[in-house]
Amino acid sequence: MARFGKTFWHVLANVITTAVSLIVVIPVVVLLLNSFKTQGESNSMSLSLPKKWVTENYATVIEQGKLISSFFNGLLYAMCSVMIIVVFVSVAAYVISRNRKGINNFLYYFIISGIAIPINNVALMKVMQMFHLVNSRFGIILLYAAINIPLSLFLSYGFIGTIPREIDEAAVIDGCRPHQLFIRVILPLLKPILSTLFVLNFMAVWNDFTMPLYFLNNSGKWPMTLAVYNFFGAFENAWNLVSADIILTLIPVLIVFILGQKYIVGGISSGSVKG
Repeated sequence: MARFGKTFWHVLANVITTAVSLIVVIPVVVLLLNSFKTQGESNSMSLSLPKKWVTENYATVIEQGKLISSFFNGLLYAMCSVMIIVVFVSVAAYVISRNRKGINNFLYYFIISGIAIPINNVALMKVMQMFHLVNSRFGIILLYAAINIPLSLFLSYGFIGTIPREIDEAAVIDGCRPHQLFIRVILPLLKPILSTLFVLNFMAVWNDFTMPLYFLNNSGKWPMTLAVYNFFGAFENAWNLVSADIILTLIPVLIVFILGQKYIVGGISSGSVKG
């Protein structure tokens, strides 16, 4: 009876997992198939295969949708802001985690309070205008970094807390200076959490729509999310082109997610082996 119950719950879990996967995958498959259809055939947005595979849809989208410039804009914003987050958060989380008293404790709770505090776009606009960061690539990069640092610090702080202090003490006894201790000993152990932060923040920045809409007035500086929005407004009846546009926008996120999962699993596996 116990064996039957275990098998039942195993099958039920697999069924639920499959159903959830289909809910996520089917819309992507619909978009992919319709991106190769003619305009009239794509209006039904069905799962049927194209009668004629129209690859020119992607060329049309890239040419008329300004996807090349918006792709590099989005990549610039995502990569630069994520690198700022990863570098500053990893260092700050280590220092605060190893010395939780006084000003460090205050700074930690002050920064992570940003997780719960909603963004006031009116006040934020005033601040951005004061520092001449509106309609600036540098400004939007700093804005993304500031928005995502609180949660990143919270996650990194908890992860570093699981690393034994004896490792620090052994490295110091062996003659490591503070910066050598962090770079050579601690940083390799942070591979899983840094990979996680990279994936989460890259996806958050790449998929964001509101911040560029508010703070970037020049369409030449728009990321792909705004380019897709603008393209949809111009070609709202051409679902084949809209589908191709969305598929091209999804590709970088899927690549980063797959590579990130590889590094996360690899980092956890190597850490467990060392442990």
